[in-house]
Amino acid sequence: MNRKLFALPLLLGLAFFNTAAHAKGCIKGAAVGGAAGHVAGGHGKAGAAAGCVVGHHKAEKKDKQAASQTTSNNANAGNAGNADAGGDKAPAK
Repeated sequence: MNRKLFALPLLLGLAFFNTAAHAKGCIKGAAVGGAAGHVAGGHGKAGAAAGCVVGHHKAEKKDKQAASQTTSNNANAGNAGNADAGGDKAPAK
């Protein structure tokens, strides 16, 4: 029985250890949310949890936006050296 009680928190800790790599923005959001929750009446833990969710969401949104800008910049870079890429001019004879 004692081994099961010892093993359960250990296994749960290891299960959440893998998700730490995906926690972008969580630490920053939790710090801000915890401070705001503490000032708002002693709800620091709830504020930290909500701040973690919001911070993670904002970090993911920022990463997606940066990836889409990189993709669009790479697509436009292919036409940069092509003077008549527009197709308006008649071919040279």
